[in-house]
Amino acid sequence: MRRLATRNPMNRRHLLLLVVVAILPLSGCATRAMDVRGSLPGTDVPDTYQNQAEGETSAVELAVWWSSFGDPTLSDLIDRALAANTSITIAKARLHAARAALRAERGTLWPSISAGASHIDPFKVSSGSGGDDFFQAGVDAAWEAELFGGRRHSIEAITADTAAVEADLEDVRRSTSAEVAFNYIDARGLQQRLMVARDNLANQDDTLALARWRVQAGLVSGLDVQQAITLRAQTAASIPVLEQSLDAALNRVAVLVGEVPGAVTGLLDQPSPIPAVPAVIAPGLPASLMQRRPDLIAAEQVLAAEVARVGVARAQLYPTLRLSGALSGNGNTLSEVGDGLVGQLVGSVTAPIFQGGRLRARVAQQQAQVDAAVARYRGTLLLALEEAENALYALDRTAARLTELEIAESAARSSVELAQLRYTSGLSDFQALLSAQRSLLGISDSNVAARVSHVSAAIALFKALGGGWSFNTSEASQ
Repeated sequence: MRRLATRNPMNRRHLLLLVVVAILPLSGCATRAMDVRGSLPGTDVPDTYQNQAEGETSAVELAVWWSSFGDPTLSDLIDRALAANTSITIAKARLHAARAALRAERGTLWPSISAGASHIDPFKVSSGSGGDDFFQAGVDAAWEAELFGGRRHSIEAITADTAAVEADLEDVRRSTSAEVAFNYIDARGLQQRLMVARDNLANQDDTLALARWRVQAGLVSGLDVQQAITLRAQTAASIPVLEQSLDAALNRVAVLVGEVPGAVTGLLDQPSPIPAVPAVIAPGLPASLMQRRPDLIAAEQVLAAEVARVGVARAQLYPTLRLSGALSGNGNTLSEVGDGLVGQLVGSVTAPIFQGGRLRARVAQQQAQVDAAVARYRGTLLLALEEAENALYALDRTAARLTELEIAESAARSSVELAQLRYTSGLSDFQALLSAQRSLLGISDSNVAARVSHVSAAIALFKALGGGWSFNTSEASQ
């Protein structure tokens, strides 16, 4: 470091000019962050999905995909969750902190100026009188020249970090809306399964009464009664399990919307049909996931931040120029302070000469962080493709299963009616009736579960396509 004299202004200016002239040629070597965006792993994205559907759902439809189910209660719950979910609140706070950090980093490009003043009033302890008052005041300023892009790259990195946090917030919105929908559909499905179980229990009560009457009439043995009691008890035993699961699903929905457990139980107390899946959910092209999914956008911004930090690390290899100045004065009166102001300007150059390889090792370390960020981006992209493919296939297969189960349930109901008629007429044994009733209960329960799976597959597809955020971050600043 070399201190520049202040008594000879001409020499001072000459020396500063020499310093700048000596450094500026080096600025041609000023580091630029590695440009790896051209090598982002997007070229291996398939042209179409394995289960491709025609067309593409619009961004607007994806943003509020839950409205396509035509269920006002579901829409209301998701709107409440997006406004009050605690995970979203935490993500918003993180975004506000990141934006504040960015403003602070941008402030480093400007000179720092500080001022101070003091007043001394001397007095003797014994007499209470003293000498003259003494005033002192001064202003200090400092500025580090941005010659090699270190702070510029640091601002780029923090800007990308902020964008990643913003995308994380949108990803929390995406996940939260889907979680509310999953649990809501589970709750409606459990209500339907409880209705199936209770309807079958009522039918089995009638069958038990019929068996007892036939035993009393001496038409059949007591074995029929015991078999009827066994089937009825098994059905009754399934009801508390379903009630417990329903209560857990309702409590989960309440917590997701930012309420205490039980807060939405009254809202969902009356059973409601499971909403139908939209007629068409068009996924578009796989490559669109890179713009639609906020987790992919966040991963890309993290990569951009790591690339920029390579520039920060490389800038440490080059000299730094720092200018500082001070203006101060003192006197027995305020006017004397103003009349006696003294200023100084100091320029210093610091350059690394020998650091034991630490600076270049930091560059290599940061380049390795870039490699890791590229791999994380690729992993996120592959996961997004996997989720979309799985959801598309699940939507197709659950629809096929649901079709067959509806046929089976219709046939099972006819079988129960026929078996009951034949048993009452004495044309068949009791075991045939019990078997038909047991089969109807199982198929009806499976049919409800299949409808839940089908709707859940549609929700999973909307989530996999990046649905649940508006592609507009204006809300994030609130």
